[in-house]
Amino acid sequence: MDRNEQLQAHAYDATVEILELISQHRDDEIPVFDAVLENIARLCNAPFASLNLFKPDKKGLELVREYGGPMKRIKPGHIWPLDSDTLIVRAYFEGRVKHQPDLADDDLYRRGDPLRRQAVDKEGVRTFLGVPLLENGKAIGSIGLFRREVKPFHEDEIALVENFAAQAVIAIENVRQFQEVQERLAREQASAEVLDIISRSRADEQPVFGIILECISRLCRAPLTLLHITDDSRERVRCAAYRGTGGEFASRLSEFDEELESSELVVVEAIRNSTIIQVDDLADDALYHAGNEWRRRIVDEEGARSFLSVPLISGGQAAGTITLYRREVLPFTEKDIGLVKGFAAQAVIAIENVRQFKALETLNAELGERVEEQVSEIERMSKLKRFLPAAVADAVVSSGSEKMLSSHRALLGVLFCDIRGFTAFCETAEPEETIEVLQTYHEEMGKLIDAHGAGVDHRMGDGIMVLFNDPLPCEDPASDAVKLAIAMRARMSDLCSGWKRMGYRLGFGVGISLGYATVGMVGFEGRSDYTASGTAINIASRLCDEAEDGDILLSTRAAIAVEDVFSSVSVGEVSLKGIREPVEVFRLDSD
Repeated sequence: MDRNEQLQAHAYDATVEILELISQHRDDEIPVFDAVLENIARLCNAPFASLNLFKPDKKGLELVREYGGPMKRIKPGHIWPLDSDTLIVRAYFEGRVKHQPDLADDDLYRRGDPLRRQAVDKEGVRTFLGVPLLENGKAIGSIGLFRREVKPFHEDEIALVENFAAQAVIAIENVRQFQEVQERLAREQASAEVLDIISRSRADEQPVFGIILECISRLCRAPLTLLHITDDSRERVRCAAYRGTGGEFASRLSEFDEELESSELVVVEAIRNSTIIQVDDLADDALYHAGNEWRRRIVDEEGARSFLSVPLISGGQAAGTITLYRREVLPFTEKDIGLVKGFAAQAVIAIENVRQFKALETLNAELGERVEEQVSEIERMSKLKRFLPAAVADAVVSSGSEKMLSSHRALLGVLFCDIRGFTAFCETAEPEETIEVLQTYHEEMGKLIDAHGAGVDHRMGDGIMVLFNDPLPCEDPASDAVKLAIAMRARMSDLCSGWKRMGYRLGFGVGISLGYATVGMVGFEGRSDYTASGTAINIASRLCDEAEDGDILLSTRAAIAVEDVFSSVSVGEVSLKGIREPVEVFRLDSD
């Protein structure tokens, strides 16, 4: 076997090894880099090989990994400036192989170029090869290798290095895609957490502010985050929440009170002009050099350097701002800005929800004064109607007793539904658009729920739970639930078609189960609700989670109960979160 055949055989084995590493290390390209460099150096008889990637923030190529070192002057982390006349940089700039058979036999060496003299005279480098790392035809870095003797690299060896360079690029792209997926999942989870807190914090926006700042700090790698809001008169600005600081500076934040129109602070300017403001380095602008008190404190006491402030837009003007600080000079990216804008929209929803809740409280107080002289039976009816449908409240009052609301077991038809794609929609839509969609959705679904005689329904953000057969009895709770689901799906199909024309990509899914559950009034005086718990409730909720757009999924018992009236098909056994054994799931025919 000649040298070329041996090289090809060894190259094949090395390629298999590297591809296996790529598949094993979806979240880390370093093991692949190490294998690439080791195989390149071994197969090409080169004592040293390095992999270098372009770093925009460092304005040069960074030596990420090396094999065969160390060299005296070059170690991992070394930056090759883009204006340096090295073959590593030239291979990157030109996007093609740069091969120098003898570094001591070219004009740079003869002119006494310091880098070239250093490489040849001090490091003993003679033959050098630079190969670009190409991604979709564009160079993102380069691989460099040398020999300490004048021995040009053969065409087969150059082709081999190009092949390994391509595999290094595959590893980089795989890791990037994996990280993007993980980031997207993290964003979706964070958004869901915020929406859940919003749905449970109608009277207080502080819990929402806290979780928003926590999510932003984690996802944007910003250790210090603040949220400022204006007062109702839009004359002054206060710090409503902060994360990542304490002690004396936290006390100062609690006392933060700036005039909206006259303050020179960048945070206030972002609110005043309803604009995003970014400062790459707070210690290198006019406010800091002018000795502004707040700027000096945030920089000198907290070590803040890079800054981003995104306004909370409500009704066409800013109601506040979310501000991020990094304790290093590392400007925020467009991805960071887009993420913060999504959370800013959710903060606005929380603010508006609390304002509406307080307005409703005020209205209720006024109404309470007017009906203070009403009989106790009317007061009891009013209390029931706060958490029960009117028909149910009427039934309770007619019975003369609230015994029917005490905890008991009942056979229920349970329906869960929600909007598909709502979380993603909230991340990009304006707060007014989000509220309008939710209002329309709940209004239309509420009409159908009332028309179908449901016992109880609960609203949680875009999620709705509906109970049949308690406290109002019905002959066929499963069929009644399916009839309501079909009506809901038809109405949502029309709504989603209209929303699609506005650019909103939304859908609708339903889960239905039939089974026994514990139902009754839960809570304490002034804070009560009529609800249910049990496996039937959990199954319906999980089926809703599994449903695709337009799906109505049924539990086994529900499908059997309605099979004489509604046809369905089994989609097999499905493992549902919180349910011990797999459940056979049925999809209602769309006919």
